[in-house]
Amino acid sequence: MPINIDKEIEGSFQIIGGNFVNAGEASTQLKLLLTKLGVDEDIIRRTAIATFEAEMNVIIYAAAGRMHYHITPRGISIKVDDMGPGIEDIELAMQEGYSTAPDWVREMGWGAGMGLPNMKKNSDIFKIDSVVGEGTTIEMVINFPQQ
Repeated sequence: MPINIDKEIEGSFQIIGGNFVNAGEASTQLKLLLTKLGVDEDIIRRTAIATFEAEMNVIIYAAAGRMHYHITPRGISIKVDDMGPGIEDIELAMQEGYSTAPDWVREMGWGAGMGLPNMKKNSDIFKIDSVVGEGTTIEMVINFPQQ
């Protein structure tokens, strides 16, 4: 199915920290939009995984955050920023299985330490910037296959 993107599309979602009831809502809405636009299933899957992981990190660790997306005929860029504790050691946090999630989050089935690695794995470009005591910004780009 051809991609039906003839203009740029932008939008954003507010994410409230601790709101597990609506966990996954932003990534689901973005997935539905990409499906409606006729984007390749593999790109939709990669985007859904990366954005879900980012959304969950905001819900688990931050007071609040925002997910902004920008879709062009070439791909999708996603920027997630939060007002959270920040990440002290990004290199350590990028290791599969490393987690600082509290026990009560792990008991709910989250916090396995795969969030940041999954975001990077499913992005063509991945950047993370974090300031301890202020928050974290993640930028991801997923390119569309070009005809």
